[in-house]
Amino acid sequence: MALAPLSASPGNRSGGAGADSIQIWRFSLGGWLLGLLAAAALCGVAWQALGWLWNTWTGRPEYSHGPLLPLITAFLLWQQKDRLERQRFDGSYWGAALLAIAGALLLLGTIGAAYSLQQYAFVIGLGALAVAWTGLAAWRQLSMPFVVLLLMVPQPDFILNKLSAQLQLLSSSLGVELIRAAGISVFLEGNVIDLGGYRLQVVEACAGLRYLFPLMTLGLLIAYFYRGAWWKRALVFLASVPVTVLMNSFRIGTIGLMVDRWGTGMAEGFVHEFQGWMVFMVSALLLVLLAAILNLRGADRRPWSDAFGVDFPMPTPAGADVTPRSVPRSFLVALGVLAGIYVSQAVIPNRPQVVPAHPPLAAFPHELGSWRGRSLKLPPDVLETLQLDDYALVEYVDDAGHAASLYVSYYATQRDRRVVHSPAACLPGSGWRIESSGRASPAGGRLSVNRMVIANGDQRALAYYWFDQRGRNLTNEFMVKWFLFWDAITLRRSDGAMVRVMTQVGHGESLPIAEQRLDDLVTRAYGPLQTFVPR
Repeated sequence: MALAPLSASPGNRSGGAGADSIQIWRFSLGGWLLGLLAAAALCGVAWQALGWLWNTWTGRPEYSHGPLLPLITAFLLWQQKDRLERQRFDGSYWGAALLAIAGALLLLGTIGAAYSLQQYAFVIGLGALAVAWTGLAAWRQLSMPFVVLLLMVPQPDFILNKLSAQLQLLSSSLGVELIRAAGISVFLEGNVIDLGGYRLQVVEACAGLRYLFPLMTLGLLIAYFYRGAWWKRALVFLASVPVTVLMNSFRIGTIGLMVDRWGTGMAEGFVHEFQGWMVFMVSALLLVLLAAILNLRGADRRPWSDAFGVDFPMPTPAGADVTPRSVPRSFLVALGVLAGIYVSQAVIPNRPQVVPAHPPLAAFPHELGSWRGRSLKLPPDVLETLQLDDYALVEYVDDAGHAASLYVSYYATQRDRRVVHSPAACLPGSGWRIESSGRASPAGGRLSVNRMVIANGDQRALAYYWFDQRGRNLTNEFMVKWFLFWDAITLRRSDGAMVRVMTQVGHGESLPIAEQRLDDLVTRAYGPLQTFVPR
């Protein structure tokens, strides 16, 4: 089917009569080589972040569509070929300014070990080079392809894990309502669906993230190729989020119904994967159906073949007046900015770091008031993954026989993925699910910590954790990244630790009792931590 991009009508993309009077602008081979060289230089500066981007695409199912997005972006740019060659390209110094901002974000992400920020900076840098090369007028045709390119960047792990946990709870609740509507008795505890004879756990893979990001991308493309009013197209894109949640809940509900009738085989293997594929396809059809329904509403309604489709660029008219483009001065200025970014990336993050001396964490006290402890060792494969410089893992027992653990991970420098790992990201990966999270203030209010109630099967636990970073006790991971950047610049320090204390919640035991126990251990450990973790 034929379809022009958003603001075009099919009729204005052909040469028509008088094609020999059309002026066509083209860069020389040298101009193209200069542009490709600038793009390659930007890739070189962000090479490490791009490597982690590829690892995310190939390692996380929710971003498995990532490799397609650069190809889709290239197609959308090529689709504008016949329009772009009719524009002169005066360039814009705004592109050089935007490139400087991208360079600052890249530096911030490098020093703060924030790979998502580096990857966003890379995409912004590409867009800045395009603005400096073409100018703001041509950018109207280029902006949407670059928005699509932004969707290839994964969110930080702590955001993904929190989002996954919320989607798990919501999808479980809605799925159980569907099972109950079918007349089946079912009980929901956290993310565990109890059907009486069977217990189904809504694991992270069923949270809906596998559909959310691909479907948001697809929703953006459907909105792009749909020629309706802006609010209709925005609605199609935004609808991808509730469609994901509802269809994933429907999937969980139908799995529960099928398991109740035909056994747990309905929740495993090919049947389970096929259900996931069908959910995504139906979700995509629902977005197209929404666009079709919206097309029937309002004064801008038109035949569907005119309202939705994909056009290809018209060939250059025969006899057109081809004029060579000159490289805009703004692009040359942008190349100078790019050189400055390269120098800053090579020098600032690689300055020698100050590593303060501190007692080895293996000597952390085993006696803390009424608590008596013994040191444990992390498995070699875990140590290989964490790549930490020092740690303490102590299991304490109080006079009443209640157990609690204290774990301190310390990094002398936080660089190249060697950063403190948040329990909010690690615990779900080891089978624990987060039932609730918030803040607490133990140690007589001298300390603010993250508080989590977690569960794994029939086990339940309470955990506190915080980030002890160069004399600051932080709970917000964004602030951890900011101060990591600030202290690396001003103090030449990037050392830091994460502290986690955890206790099991016994069957029938109330959370306030477990919280009192954990508060007591944290209060007694607070003083020694001031010695063992550098201030």
